[in-house]
Amino acid sequence: MHIRSIAGAAWASMAFGMAMPAGAHGTAETVTPNFQHAIPNVPGRSLTAVVVDYAPGAASPEHRHAGSAFVYAYVVSGDIESQVNDGPKRVYHAGESFFEEPGAVHRVSRNASEKRPARLLAVFVADTNDKVLTTPVK
Repeated sequence: MHIRSIAGAAWASMAFGMAMPAGAHGTAETVTPNFQHAIPNVPGRSLTAVVVDYAPGAASPEHRHAGSAFVYAYVVSGDIESQVNDGPKRVYHAGESFFEEPGAVHRVSRNASEKRPARLLAVFVADTNDKVLTTPVK
């Protein structure tokens, strides 16, 4: 069981662990693997969770997730501004959540505050074989 936890953390780290630069402030998000496990009653699918920490003013670059990934996002603390596809930009506050359909482009994901940090829990339901779940849009 311990080996499986280590392997899962290593896998999630490869999929999410690289913080990427974020615009004018030169700050990026920090992504920490939280949970990864195959869904036993849905063969070929896994549930993966990561915690995304944003320093004040930090942002993620525009990105998309694996084509199989449904993403549920929950704002743990602070305020997160988000825009998915061509939908409206919206600020989500601690306790609020949103989702991304498979294949969606996450155009804006940033800390809405220049003074306070923010934290987001992102939960992915995706094909187990999808090793890279987040890709920057070029």
